[in-house]
Amino acid sequence: MSRLRFFTAGESHGPRLTVILEGLPAGLGLVAADIDGDLARRQRGYGRGARMKIEQDRCEITAGVRGGETLGSPVALTVENRDHASWAGRMDVAPMPVPPEPLTRPRPGHADLAGGLKLDRHDLRDVLERASARETAARTAAGAVARKLLSAAGIELFSHVLSIGHVEAKALPGDLATVRERARGSDLSCADPEAEAAMREAIREAAHEGDTLGGVFEVVATGVPAGLGSHAQWDRKLDGRLAQALMSIPAIKGVVLGDGGAAAREPGSQVHDPIGYDAEARRFTRASNRAGGVEGGISNGEPVVCRGFMKPIATLRRPLGSVDVVTKEPFLAAFERSDVCAVPAAAVVGEAMVALTLADALLEKHGGDSMTELLRNVRGYAQQVRDY
Repeated sequence: MSRLRFFTAGESHGPRLTVILEGLPAGLGLVAADIDGDLARRQRGYGRGARMKIEQDRCEITAGVRGGETLGSPVALTVENRDHASWAGRMDVAPMPVPPEPLTRPRPGHADLAGGLKLDRHDLRDVLERASARETAARTAAGAVARKLLSAAGIELFSHVLSIGHVEAKALPGDLATVRERARGSDLSCADPEAEAAMREAIREAAHEGDTLGGVFEVVATGVPAGLGSHAQWDRKLDGRLAQALMSIPAIKGVVLGDGGAAAREPGSQVHDPIGYDAEARRFTRASNRAGGVEGGISNGEPVVCRGFMKPIATLRRPLGSVDVVTKEPFLAAFERSDVCAVPAAAVVGEAMVALTLADALLEKHGGDSMTELLRNVRGYAQQVRDY
């Protein structure tokens, strides 16, 4: 059974976003500053919209922590929507004396029409406010907490952007530490400086044309022990859980682990990772990591490597054709303030979702109501693996 659960609530232009995490052990050090750094990274990046300058996200811990440590009870976090003040009279919780003008022209590529049909809502703002990627700020906050838990167990995560539009990063450094350092120093989270410059130009051109761009990001988790996940049931397989977590991010249309799609085109001799043994370190080794750190639904001790494929943002300044859901007349789709490219931001959300998935799998494997118990179990299992 999963040990770590989280739920988010809140609308894009509502007063605040809320997330509740259940299943954290007692004794995990946690302060708001542990979360605010990831919230800030989610907002940065060339090609972001004007709202990023308004929000300046900060987290408030409202339950489950005392004296800078988790209590073992549910942890509640909130992130204020500063832009809510501009939506008075349109996003009030109480009945509004004058109903706001409904949004009736759905945007292709968004949840607007499908959600309106599902929920029988003719003001599509009732759908798009929750479907908005603004919700991922709450997930990023939850992921920062999961990151703190994983770090205590020796697991670290980072992300970097591999492509934006047709521009691909190719001159990547050979070691993961350098990739992480370069990506953190780039406002596009790209570890290839030449590709980053070309990406910026592609974003400028798309903005000039009133268009948007998608791309590919990679999340890497190091220090993941062998044994997380399961081969026994479909819903406990670690690769399946990671794929579902990443696919749940708005605009993500594909997920692969390791070599992913490329592996489908090669013979088995060029795809699978030969096994070796380091007698001095008393650990099994791999000459490559094409599997992305997961075999048979179980982590194998190598870095877990996931890629998310993000479609171009569906809100266009030059909107596509649509139909008014009330009059059924053809119209151009509604335009909501939006980004030109949000791939670097999606990469940060990807880190959060991978962190939450791995933290859940870690607690599932090792249990523990306190950090003392959890880390004792982690150390004991590590010794068991060395003695195998």
